[in-house]
Amino acid sequence: RTLDNGGKDFFNPDDVVIERDAKAKIIGATLKSDGLPVEIGGTQKMSKSLNNGVDPQSMIEQYGADTCRLFMMFASPPDASLEWSDSGVEGSHRFLKRVWRLAHAHVGQGLPQALDIATLNDGQKVIRRAIHQAIKQASLDVGQHHKFNTAVAQVMTVMNVLEKAPQATEQDRALLQEGLETVALVLAPITPHISHELWNQLGHAGAVIDAPWPTLDENALVQDTL
Repeated sequence: RTLDNGGKDFFNPDDVVIERDAKAKIIGATLKSDGLPVEIGGTQKMSKSLNNGVDPQSMIEQYGADTCRLFMMFASPPDASLEWSDSGVEGSHRFLKRVWRLAHAHVGQGLPQALDIATLNDGQKVIRRAIHQAIKQASLDVGQHHKFNTAVAQVMTVMNVLEKAPQATEQDRALLQEGLETVALVLAPITPHISHELWNQLGHAGAVIDAPWPTLDENALVQDTL
């Protein structure tokens, strides 16, 4: 709010009532304490002087720490500024729910036997190639460039493949097991709580934090059919 002397008063977003039109577009804002209008600034860096800090505690209480960590790691590379977005947090929450649902349905059918790589059909090889392409890229992103955002993107790509993968045979389910284990291991540094629970449900007794990073099988990347 602009003062008579040309200065500005800054108010915390929690102290302001936002007015929206039928399409949810912001059309105005008023201060809760006096009902008078205030100006809405653009995207700015958080600072105490501007009184525009966003306390993540409410989001943590609503969605959990894993969701907030995933959003912050995915929304921006480490060398760039992060623009906070409630919708982005909600999107991260929906993604973790997708991972949980797929793993829960898989485990509910019983854990499969070990994957027999030598007998994979062409369709199964395509799925396994996607899993190991993600391992290769995530290993590079995290190990060399410390870019967790692109590692998360690899997990999301694998999840799209796993959700569409057939689960009719024991080999299909063993392949899904490998994919879900990869998801849990790659996400573990970012979302440790859900990753630990997934790791245990997938049949592993130890803590996921003590498990080694997923091992890349270079042979899985070879495309032997056209």
